This record gives sequence, C-alpha cells and structure tokens, in this order.
Amino acid sequence: MELVIPAPANITTRDRLILAARDLFWSAGYESTTLAEIVKKAEVNSGSLYYFFKTKEELLLAVLDWYMENLFPQLIEPIIAHISDPIERVFALLDGYRKALIATGCTYGCPIGNLTLELGDSLPRAREKLAKNFEGWRQWVHKFLDEAGPRLPKNLDRNEVATFVLTVMEGGVMQSRAQQSLEPFDAGVRQLRTYFYLLTGERPAPVQ
Repeated sequence: MELVIPAPANITTRDRLILAARDLFWSAGYESTTLAEIVKKAEVNSGSLYYFFKTKEELLLAVLDWYMENLFPQLIEPIIAHISDPIERVFALLDGYRKALIATGCTYGCPIGNLTLELGDSLPRAREKLAKNFEGWRQWVHKFLDEAGPRLPKNLDRNEVATFVLTVMEGGVMQSRAQQSLEPFDAGVRQLRTYFYLLTGERPAPVQ
C-alpha cells in the first residue's frame, strides 16, 4: 500500500518535488526510490529537479526539513485545538499513530523511524536531521508534561518521560507492523496509561 499525505493545491515546483520524494521515501524507502520515479510522481521534468536539488541526498534533506516544519500544523495543532488536558494530549498524539496503523492494515511505518532504520549513519547530515525530527516530537511531549504541572510529581524527570513516550510509540508501531496486529501498540499504550495513573493517582480513561 502506498502511503500518501494529500498535497495542497497550487504548490511550487520545488514543493512538488519534496512532496513526491516524501511519499516515495515513505512507501518504498530511500535507496529503492529513483530520481526518475520522483520526477514522474511530481509531474515535472528532470531539469526542474536538478535546478533545485543537485543530488538525491539534497532532496532527502529537504524532505526531512519538511517534516520538521510540519510537525506542529500536521500533528500538534489539531490536538491542541480539540483537547485541553495536557496529559490527554500525549495520548491523543499516540492515538494518531494508532489510527494510521488501522487505516493501512498495520503496514504504516513512522516515516522518520523508517528512514532512521534504513540509513543508519550512512548519510551523517540526514542522520542529524532525523535526530532533530525525533527531538522536535519529544519536546512537544515534554511541553505537555510541563503543562500538567503539579499533577505529576515535582521531582519527575519530564525529559526522560518524554523520551519514554517516544519509545513506546516507535516500538509499538514497529512491532504492530511485524505482527500485523494492533495488540503490541495497544499493549504499550495501556502500560503507559498505567504508569501515568501511578504518577498522578488519576484513574486511567476507559479503553475505547
């Protein structure tokens, strides 16, 4: 199944190339995707590609910049708009990944996680941007935990808890893909719910 985020109308040629590469890197992987495939999907000519990006790696870096720039409008802003409880915002963020697993029959893979596993340290500049993408995600969870204020223990290391939440998400997605089942993801989230219950003394929300 090809994984695609709809592109906005009336976008520039450069953005068309970035979005085409984003979708192909996500669905097929970086190494398996050719520049010819990107040009075809973007519906531009090869001259346009080389005008904006001298190499495939440069295009990858632009894709990783796109993910960083769109973390807030794509993932965070809708949660903030609809959920006021900061701890529930953490679980709403996780639920977005669960919905993606459902929509793709457990074939969904976090695009940043996928690229990290594929590339390793073969492209150091890309690895740095991948780490910054994870850090941006983690910082938002950290912010939500800070906003919970005295509901969480004063001496709690919120930075480490935010890292733990990211680990639950990435590990749950990977295991659910491998097992073709939501259960590994759900099991991780249930245990995270229990952990927050122990921290706050607030009864976990009922399982949907």
